[in-house]
Amino acid sequence: MNQTDTPYITILLPCYNEEAILENNLNTVIKYLEDKSNKYKWEIVIINDGSKDRTGEIANSFDDKFENVKVIHHPTNLNLGNALKTGFKNAKGEIIVVLDIDLSYSTEHIEKMVDKLIETNSDIVIASPYMPGGKVTDVPFTRKMMSIWVNRFMRLAAQDKYHTYTGMVRAYRKDFIQTVNLKTKDYEINPEILYKGMILRARIIEIPAHLDWTEQNKFKGKRTSSIKMLRGFFSGIMSSFIFRPYIFFLAIGGFLMLLSMYELIWLLVDTLNYISQSKDIAPTFSQSLALQFRKNPQSFIVGGITFIAAIQFLSLGFLSLQSKRYFEELFHLGTSLKIEKRNH
Repeated sequence: MNQTDTPYITILLPCYNEEAILENNLNTVIKYLEDKSNKYKWEIVIINDGSKDRTGEIANSFDDKFENVKVIHHPTNLNLGNALKTGFKNAKGEIIVVLDIDLSYSTEHIEKMVDKLIETNSDIVIASPYMPGGKVTDVPFTRKMMSIWVNRFMRLAAQDKYHTYTGMVRAYRKDFIQTVNLKTKDYEINPEILYKGMILRARIIEIPAHLDWTEQNKFKGKRTSSIKMLRGFFSGIMSSFIFRPYIFFLAIGGFLMLLSMYELIWLLVDTLNYISQSKDIAPTFSQSLALQFRKNPQSFIVGGITFIAAIQFLSLGFLSLQSKRYFEELFHLGTSLKIEKRNH
């Protein structure tokens, strides 16, 4: 993208059963973009992901009224991952901004993300409420805590450290995101994009953001599109494994190895003490060990089982590390071939 030109941005809005807020919030987004028309050329792409209410009908009315508003309908609910993939594929803008239609991240984040992406020549800019300078307002406490700890867990697992891995509100350089082969069909697509961006050495930037549920809380019971808390929590935890799965296996294996060594070393010490303290003919090591087994069979069992389990987990850790390296090399090669083919 030539930065001296007016940037062409696509605002991507996935929607599922949003009739309660769609008309008002679309008007808000359009008004904001019209005010920025001297700065950006823009389009809005609405993905109606198989809504069962009037979402499609309302979206179509905007498509008819505005030349730069386009609606794509999924015949059934294909989930967020597929909605985003459809949007990425059909976007015309050089920069794609994914926004939540509930506007829990206000429209001002559009300019902040686009400007940061251009300024830093980045591939991805993340709106992060959890980084220093970010803010969270009126999000239910349980949901907020789950989201914070899932993202902290991912930060622990990931090789590149960010504060928000699960957030959907981001800006992407189209040339980058359209070359990334994505397979996740649901909410896990957001950490998947970051993981694959890390493999491809993408430039990823975070900016402080304000996540505000003040307006969203007014529509309790009227919207059915919100992610279920527990589903989102466990989905986030499982998504952490894509970053460095071997860490989890090695950590468990190391812990079990320490437990087994504790048991086995004490058995060895007791055995050697019995030999050295014997007043009669000193028993052999095997005789002393057999005596210790008769006295404390549970120590042998616990120590032996934990030792075997430790070896298994450590082996899985090294195998997963090897598999991860193979996958990353193949993914990098496949993406390079895809880019080369597209350029020709």
